[in-house]
This record gives sequence, structure tokens and C-alpha cells, in this order.
Amino acid sequence: MNMKTMNKKIFSAITVICYCLTMIGLAACSDDFERSYNDQLRVSASYVSIVAEGGTTDITVSAGADWAVDATSTIPDWLTISPTSGAAGESVMSFTATAANGARTAKLKIVSGSNVQEINVVQGETVVEPVTVKEACDGADGKTFRVTGAIVRWASNAEKYGNCYIADETGEIQIYGMADKTGKLQNYPLASWGLELGDVITVEGGKSTYKGEAELVDVTVVNVKKSLVKIIEANADTIGIDGGTLAVKLAFKGKGVVPTVDDQYTWVRYKDMSITSGVATAVEQNPADTAIVTFAIEPNAGGDRSASISFSCTNGSASSTTAFSFVQLGAIIEAPVSDFLAAEVGDTQYRITGVVTELYDGDSQGQSFYIKDYSGQALVYRAAGFKESGAKVGDVVTVVGKRGAYNNNPQMTSGTFELLKYSVTKVTIAEFLAKPDDKETYYMVTGTISSLKNSKGEDNDYGNLYLTDGTNELYVYGCYSGWGAPKGDAQKGFIAANGIEVGDKLTMIGYKSTYNGLIEICGGTCFAFEKAKNPDEGPTHGEDAASPFTVAEAVAKCQAIGNTSDGVIYYAKGKISSIKEVSTSFGNATFNISDDGNDANFVTCFRSKFLGNQAFADENAIKTGDEVIVCGKLVNYKDKDGNETPEFSGNVYIYSLNGKTE
Repeated sequence: MNMKTMNKKIFSAITVICYCLTMIGLAACSDDFERSYNDQLRVSASYVSIVAEGGTTDITVSAGADWAVDATSTIPDWLTISPTSGAAGESVMSFTATAANGARTAKLKIVSGSNVQEINVVQGETVVEPVTVKEACDGADGKTFRVTGAIVRWASNAEKYGNCYIADETGEIQIYGMADKTGKLQNYPLASWGLELGDVITVEGGKSTYKGEAELVDVTVVNVKKSLVKIIEANADTIGIDGGTLAVKLAFKGKGVVPTVDDQYTWVRYKDMSITSGVATAVEQNPADTAIVTFAIEPNAGGDRSASISFSCTNGSASSTTAFSFVQLGAIIEAPVSDFLAAEVGDTQYRITGVVTELYDGDSQGQSFYIKDYSGQALVYRAAGFKESGAKVGDVVTVVGKRGAYNNNPQMTSGTFELLKYSVTKVTIAEFLAKPDDKETYYMVTGTISSLKNSKGEDNDYGNLYLTDGTNELYVYGCYSGWGAPKGDAQKGFIAANGIEVGDKLTMIGYKSTYNGLIEICGGTCFAFEKAKNPDEGPTHGEDAASPFTVAEAVAKCQAIGNTSDGVIYYAKGKISSIKEVSTSFGNATFNISDDGNDANFVTCFRSKFLGNQAFADENAIKTGDEVIVCGKLVNYKDKDGNETPEFSGNVYIYSLNGKTE
């Protein structure tokens, strides 16, 4: 075999991806996301077809609670729906249309509690247009397309529902629901059609968009072309830091297997290949041959890294390619937050130690939080073991994970909660003064700055200062920007840089020590500070419930802040203009507020808690038209397509509801 061919390399970014050679160079149209079928609200068909001559089509609605057609849905004059609401259990929903000269469509939603199901209605003969994946992604929702692509990976509930991703040379799209050979949905279509990764399928289905991602819904399979080569197994999908041998076993029906590896993977080297011919039998006249291909993996002196090896096969008239991806473990890089944020997205593992500043309430699993050290702050998204550790805001923790990103915002992903380094106890100054000296026990203490001079009465750059509670005084030996500030410039200038003055409130994290009879809080970690307010100035507009923003002012503030919160808690007063969901399971609600009760100029309140920052316990606790004051952090949320939405996002709750507070 030509070694130059062996060393030619083709990149692939997915774990196991099969595609025809004509499909090399895939460009993803949508990111991977998970969505499960909801047992609390199901329909027998999400696409309803009515003949052009007019008539009625029935579907079955299965709901765990009362359901109804969403009030925002527009039902056209030519369509009659009965009933438009029902009780828990199974209901027959009828769609009746008058005769149509051409094709026409309608879209509506039915809701049951916080559960939503979208239904598309099509009448008449629709022209099924064969298109590329990209053209389908860019096409109009509700339109039916015929698309051909290779199955590149399975989605959630693949076995029963046929959910998968297909790709051609233009992109990738999800198949969300697939009919079996009898035309029945939710009936194990993969087994019915005998589908495997790498098979090239032609499907027809209506295009829809879910959370900004394109999908073809409840498709019909038109044609299946089996792949000539598939991976049977590998001896490992993770190689150790010391390197070793990777062996991949394949089955193929063609003129041999050609392995290729991209030039960027200089640490992966082809070794050899053994081929075993298939034995023909009465049952299988054309059996597959098998190949075992081995590669040498060099030791890894850096962080985790991944590679993809492709295998192609041709029978003279057709060609197929499959690829196997794996990870090699590497050293874990100890890094300050700033270095982690500056790193590229990849498989390298980083270890970060810092203070938990806030829990991320956008994670229903409760495994996400923000971590801060002297150099910056980062979101840790779903660190395994965090919730179980009992760690809380203010604690000093260590986590290990990869540099990831969501909508171009950096975050730690695939993380593991490694260590609760210090469980920090919140105490008063008086309580702190009574504690024994102990460098291994950390406390959080808040007080008002009474002096910015050190114990010798001198000005200083290190933040040596005094705090008071009005009665007791505590000496702070060093006030730095965050945990772990190394000696030198990193420990200087924090007070001056933030305009902190006598009279401001300061919260410190540190341990108790005594030097020459003077009790000190040492460690230098500033958790938070608050500027003193001039009593003659009154409340700061937008930062106090007594002087909340209008919604228009909150929108402007979001635009000024941008996609990353400035950490300030703001208040805004308005009327609820629409409600996306109220979840008693998660205890939060997502809704819009505006100045006039319309959705023309609004702020989205994302996963807001109820009055008193308590969980929502009643789905009917709020309604459109209610007057509220909402508080929380403001951002101008930007999705991956660049669309911007002003939001309360982070520590959000309803401060006042129709004048009532708790």
C-alpha cells in the first residue's frame, strides 16, 4: 500500500461519522442538542394532512393535565379545529378544511401546563422539493423537502423514534421522528429499515425550527443505500498519557480499506493492517471481509488531545468512508482563570481553584456555578459531583475541565468537581474576633471601612485596612482582587483601582491570625464591595426597588451592558406581556415584561423565581397584564446567530406582584 496515501489525512470532528466520499467536507448546520419526547403531552401526528377537496383529519392528544390550543396560535378562516381544549387523558382532535385550489398550511401550538406541542397542518398537494441539507436548513418552516444524506450520529430516543442527524457536503440537519416501513411513527423505524451509521438515506418531511435549530419532522424514508464499510470495534476510545497501540476492526464489501489521518495529528502513526476474507455461505453469498488496522500513538506531554482516522472503501462503482475518533489523555494544566479564558476551545484539561461567587440557575441539574480568582471569573457548566459536595457560595473549590464555549461565551465543560478546599463560614466581626487562630479555617466577614491605613498608620498599595461593625474593629491584612493572588503586582492596587473609600462596605474571605497582639483576617480575598450611598441622594435609579427602571430603560441598560452581566442587581417595573412557561417542577417561570403590556419593546425574565425569591408552586400564580417589579442581573443575550434579546438572567425573582411584596 502506498505510504503517501496512508499518511494523507482527512479531518472529522465527530466521534463516529460515516459518509460517502462525495460528502467530504461537512459543515454543521446545527449544533447537537437533546430533546426528549414528553410523556405529559403527546400527539399521534405533528403534521396533519387534509386532501385538497376538503375534509377532516383526526389526531389523538394524550395529556397528563388539561390542554388547550395556545392563545398565540392563529387559526386561519379555512380551518376548523374541534375541540380546542380538553381534559387530562386521551382526546380526539379534528381538523376540518374547505376545498382548496392549491396547497396551504397552518401552524399552531397546544399547551398543557408548561408543556408545548407544535402541530403543522397541510392541505392539498404539496410539491416535495429535492434540496441539499443547507437548503433545507435555510428553507421556510412548514414546507416539505426531500433530502439525501448520510447518517452521522444518533440523537436521543433514536431507537424508538428514529431521531438522528444526516449530512451531505453542505451541512447537517436533525431528523426528528421517522416512520417505519408501514408508515407508522414512534414504532422503532431503525430496526424496520435496518439503518446503521454511515447509511445514506433519502427522506421527505416538513421543515421546522426548534430553539433556532433546523429539523425535518416525522419523515418518510424514500430510499436507503447501505455503507460499504463500517467500524465493528476498537481496542480503546481513550489512550493513556504514555501512548500505546490503537487497533480498529472494520467490516467492508469492496476492494480493500484505505486508512487516512490528517497531517495535524503528527502523534498518530500507521503501523500495519491485517485482512481476513469473508467465507461465502448459502445464506450469505457476498460476505463482508474484515480488516484490523493498527496505529502507534506517541506519549503526550501536553493536555488532552483528540484525533480522527478515516477509512474508505470502494467497489468500483461506489465509495464510502467512515471515521473513528478517539482521545488521548494528557497532563492537567494548573491555570488561573484568565489563562483558562484565553485558551482555545479543545480537549485540554485545566485545573482552576477559586471562590464560588454564584450558582448558575440556568442549569436545572444544579451542577453549574461561577468561580473567581484574582485574575477573573468563569462559568463552570455542569461539573460532576458539585451538587453532591455540598459546596456553596463563598467556598473555595477546585475543578477540572475543558475550555468550552456557548454562543462564543467561554465556560468550563466536561468538568469534575475535584476538591472543596475550604468550606467558608459567614460570621460577624464580633464572632470572628472570638475565633481561635487557625490558618486552615476560613470565614466570610462583612464590615464598613473605617480606615485605609495599615497597622502603622501608613498609606499602602496592598489593601491593609480596618473594618468596623460600629462597635468592633478588625484589621484586614491585604485586600486583593480574588483568591490566589501571587506576591507582587497582583496583590497591589485593588483598592485604588475600584475607587474604594472609607465608608464603603467590604466583604472579605480569610483566616484568623494574631500578630503582636493585633487580630487580623489574612488571605486577602475580596468577595464583594459596595459603595457607600449619600443619604441625601436617595436610592440609585434602577438599583433599588424604590426607584426601578422602566422597561424601556432596562432595555437600554441591557444594550449598554452587552452579553456579559456587570454583576449589578437591577430592578425594573412593567406589565407581563406574555408568558413562555411556568414550571412548578423547577420552581421558575420565563416571561416578558413591557411598559404597556405589549411585546413590542420587552425584557425577557429568564427562569425567574416568585415573590420573596421563592419557587413557583402554582402554574397560575402570574398572568398577562399583571404589574410586576422584577429584580436580577441584566444582559443583552446574544444567540449563536447574533440575535439579541434583553434579559433579566441571573438571580432573577419577582420583587412585587400587583403591589404585593414578600
